[in-house]
Amino acid sequence: MGLPLRITFKDNDYVYQIIDSKHINHNTTEIELLLNGEKIGIVRDIKLVWKQKDGAPELDSDLIQALGRSVSLRLRM
Repeated sequence: MGLPLRITFKDNDYVYQIIDSKHINHNTTEIELLLNGEKIGIVRDIKLVWKQKDGAPELDSDLIQALGRSVSLRLRM
């Protein structure tokens, strides 16, 4: 697990960590994160839209998109 990363969304600060970033590449469609200490999974669909994986408490879909874009930019996906 890497360093804690921050994102500001709708005037709220969130801290997240990427779980096992060594296995992420251009073809990765699923990422696990620790968001404010809670484990969530996000997946990228065919239309390149990030969505929350089933089984976790539902978060704002725009927040999930922002997290996916943030990870993509940081890891040059």
